[in-house]
Amino acid sequence: MNEGDIRRKALLDLLKTGDGPVSGSTLSGKLGVSRQVIVQDIALLRAANKEIFATPKGYILYTQGPAKKYRRTYMVNHTYEQMVDELSIIVENGGRVLNVIVAHDVYGQIQADLILESRQDVMDFYERMNSSKAGPLCRISDGVHLHTVEASSERILDNIERDLKERGYLMTQ
Repeated sequence: MNEGDIRRKALLDLLKTGDGPVSGSTLSGKLGVSRQVIVQDIALLRAANKEIFATPKGYILYTQGPAKKYRRTYMVNHTYEQMVDELSIIVENGGRVLNVIVAHDVYGQIQADLILESRQDVMDFYERMNSSKAGPLCRISDGVHLHTVEASSERILDNIERDLKERGYLMTQ
């Protein structure tokens, strides 16, 4: 095993034992390398089929626990002001918002990891969005975007779908 392999194994161990997202700065400090090396290592681990999400709070390793997880992707449309309501519907029903995906005329599909699983996560995300000059991805797609949502049962996903539809957020092809 070379030095990089040993470091990437240690990086995975840190993510496995971490209690939530671990920042790139924390990882670089613990492993004694630059943040750029961490970014490169994360890319190599993802290429090796390790499911690592980059969230605004740091990196998190997705582990499929003993309980089966169900996933569904919803196409939604809403205004910026309705973002908290839409995301809250998902997490308050027991869903975990894994990402946001938008279609861009030049770049094609753009995806960003979110990992929102509580009302507090939604509020923290919204506050970061409000303090950023960048704005939400849905602005480049006239409010139309996708979310991949994970839950512990199909029933939860059905409830989320029902509630999104009732609020007028859910789009059908």
